[in-house]
Amino acid sequence: MQDILINWTPQETRVAVVENGAVQELHLERALERGLVGNIYLGKVARVLPGMQSAFVDIGLERAAFLHVADLFGARSDGNGGGVPLPIEKQVFEGQTLTVQVIKDPIGTKGARLSTQISIAGRLLVFLPQDKHIGISQRIGSHELREQLRARVQALAATPDGSAAGGFILRTNAEDATDAELADDIAYLRKTWAAIRQRALSQPPGTLLHQDLTLAERVLRDLADEHTQTIRIDSKLQYEHLLAFGRAYTPGAVGKLQHYQGERPVFDLFNVDDEIAKALARRVDLKSGGYLIIDQTEALTTIDVNTGGFVGARNFDDTIFKTNLEAAGAIARQLRLRNLGGIIIVDFIDMSREEHQAAVLAEFRKQLARDRTKVTVGGFTQLGLVEMTRKRTRESLAHMLCEPCPTCGGRGQVKTARSVCYDILREILREARQFDPKEFRVVASPAVVEMLLDEESPHLAGLSEFIGKPISLSAEPSMNPEQYDIVLL
Repeated sequence: MQDILINWTPQETRVAVVENGAVQELHLERALERGLVGNIYLGKVARVLPGMQSAFVDIGLERAAFLHVADLFGARSDGNGGGVPLPIEKQVFEGQTLTVQVIKDPIGTKGARLSTQISIAGRLLVFLPQDKHIGISQRIGSHELREQLRARVQALAATPDGSAAGGFILRTNAEDATDAELADDIAYLRKTWAAIRQRALSQPPGTLLHQDLTLAERVLRDLADEHTQTIRIDSKLQYEHLLAFGRAYTPGAVGKLQHYQGERPVFDLFNVDDEIAKALARRVDLKSGGYLIIDQTEALTTIDVNTGGFVGARNFDDTIFKTNLEAAGAIARQLRLRNLGGIIIVDFIDMSREEHQAAVLAEFRKQLARDRTKVTVGGFTQLGLVEMTRKRTRESLAHMLCEPCPTCGGRGQVKTARSVCYDILREILREARQFDPKEFRVVASPAVVEMLLDEESPHLAGLSEFIGKPISLSAEPSMNPEQYDIVLL
């Protein structure tokens, strides 16, 4: 069973999903940094790139958004068979106005990714205004039930003339929906699309036509399910807003909604802030004494499993096996908690027995099956690594909460004081050959100055004698370990 905690302030909304007393997911939305996925804009084509089969579209953001030919709706065949789409330069042109939807947020230096295949999510259905297809969530497994649901939606979606105005995809939570609930969702989605089209006719390019729900509203629509016991929110204003929203769109979740009025902050109920701090750390300790090392880079994320101080098993093989089994569950949780996406490489401790590898891989896949995000896992490679991918739809927790260290620039390490000392000595020699000051003054961090006065003082004195100029030192506490200035006096 799960509990959902919502910590709301005017500047930020934080959501924690807690299962069996442990935090499994963290969601964050800041008023100034709301995600763009799902937003619909009136865009203007700024540039078409035939070589990349893509276009850059101005939707009013800081960076132009990216539209690939595969994301154009209704790409027609070129007449040669095989359903090959027309080249993008034959479908769009510079200056053209397009109604587009963001399908991926801007990440790093990349702009948002767009599609002209519009979809609008409701509580039970996803509306495809340009399509006529009725699709069913893959998580609804029964073939008979799928066909029954398809027939019901086709009947409910039919217009008075017998045609279907737009297509629909049934979400997983539509499995037990009544006809009345489905009809209400269809009416709401069509009304929303009509308003979008009306705005598109009257507004200039770069206008936001439709914005996705807030994080708090998406909790009721997307996160709450039959396993949810309570949804606690600490804001009276937002509680009343969610009550009204829930009664209109998610009546099944309204009974679970509670206004939290306790003296302790709502996140303190399950030590969520402590979990956030741990989720930003590089090292994750396991209960057995082993630990994980998680390194996130631009291209991929690596996770290394170590036995650490665990010596509880009968032999070394069993120690490794038990550590890897525990790590499998911990890694699956960390992926959700940190929202790590893209390519992920897991380096489990080498196991000599194939049955141990199979058991660890099975446990890993079992734990990952609880993930709401699409995950693909391969087997063990020849090097003993597990390669996997996790769909990336938004920034990771670390990217949302942190920025590169101003001291090391994101490297994670700085030069030693001795290395900086030698840099300074080389720089003084270089400048002595170009200039003729009366004196050189070195301004550096206290640790560097102390080393120059102590262990490196013979080298400093030797350099001063060699160039024939005095060298003075000045400690500046505000300087980071790698910073220094050489002043010519």
